[in-house]
Amino acid sequence: MKQKNTMGAAQAAVKNRRALGDIGNLVTLKHLDGKPLPEITRPVTRSFCAQLLANAQKDAAQNKKKPLAAVNVDNNNNNNNNVVPRKKATGKPKPAPVPQNATVIEISPDTVEEKAKPESSSKRNKKPQSSLTATLTARSKAACGLNYKPKPKNVVDIDAADVGNELAEVEYVEDIYTFYKLVEDETKVHDYMNSQPEINDKMRAILIDWLIEVHSKFELANETLYLTINIVDRFLAAETVARRELQCVGMSAMLIASKYEEIWAPEVNDFIQISDRAYEHKHVLVMEKRILGRLEWNLTVPTPSVFLTRFIKASVTSPEITMENMVYFYAELGMMHYGIIKFCPSMVAAAAVYAARATMNRSPVWHETLEMHTGFTEMQVMECAQMMAGFHLLAKSDEKRKVIYRKYSSVSRGAVALYQPAKALLAVSLSSS
Repeated sequence: MKQKNTMGAAQAAVKNRRALGDIGNLVTLKHLDGKPLPEITRPVTRSFCAQLLANAQKDAAQNKKKPLAAVNVDNNNNNNNNVVPRKKATGKPKPAPVPQNATVIEISPDTVEEKAKPESSSKRNKKPQSSLTATLTARSKAACGLNYKPKPKNVVDIDAADVGNELAEVEYVEDIYTFYKLVEDETKVHDYMNSQPEINDKMRAILIDWLIEVHSKFELANETLYLTINIVDRFLAAETVARRELQCVGMSAMLIASKYEEIWAPEVNDFIQISDRAYEHKHVLVMEKRILGRLEWNLTVPTPSVFLTRFIKASVTSPEITMENMVYFYAELGMMHYGIIKFCPSMVAAAAVYAARATMNRSPVWHETLEMHTGFTEMQVMECAQMMAGFHLLAKSDEKRKVIYRKYSSVSRGAVALYQPAKALLAVSLSSS
């Protein structure tokens, strides 16, 4: 019974308490000597505090006292320690004079309406300020000593249409690609074929051609394919591999790249079945662990796919599917051939764009916008682009490596492989093919 009485009393107390009585509408003021004052049943605003300060200063001037502390109120958060004491009124109080620059408010029990003076012309004509992000970015660049030259007049602003798109990261995209260009040489693969006793460049080309076919059947992202080829080359450059293990290296590399890039990565059994059960489940897992250990789990590297997206955007003024397919056709042809390994990823991407524009007779083939965003002149990309045009010329007659040619001969890919390569790019020797 005692417990029930206690619970009943507690419930009654809860019902009788004032709801939200301490959320800023009721403020208890105290004298500096600790004596309480009657509650103010008016919302405390900045303008109301200004009136309290004006009244207190007037009383102080009359009584020849020092000015008292003002009430510090910010966003209706009350500070009971700094409160101006009010002199007890004798009779009907006179309204306090309102300063010229003060804001006039009307206080009623239900509403508070503020009538502010119109803004001055100087305030209306105030220039818009830069965003915090832009300010911090400018300060960071100045602190690091980075002085960027203004863009030439003939350079098109390829990010103008994406200013309102938060996913485009317009404020950071130039810095991101500058960073990619700085670190791409750190993971660039050196010439390793001479250190492989059982593997040659033709075996590697057949492996890459098969991986592109597997990539298409699994309908994986472009980033997965380029990361797979990067993992294969870096592993072969770091460790000797037997011929019977080469296909397992490719399968494990694509498994790793899929886990890194894809939302739904293929399973190990999928790779085993697509390889006609040439390997067992444990072989793929052991090779996966072996590759990751040798690469020290470093998978975040700039591949040609990173630069292709940006360079294609700089190449065309509006989305053009045929040009995009042609660029990816040349890029995949180049990645399949071992001779392209001597070029950095950004050079491969830039050369693919150049070869595609030359094949489709775009004039000019190379312009200032491409030169600025790629960082390469026309003469610098010419050698790699000529090699890609030579690969295109021989792709149709290559019986062992026809996956890429068939892939880009389909209507869904714009049949770009059926185009004749640019004659101006076929002056290079085709011995490297």
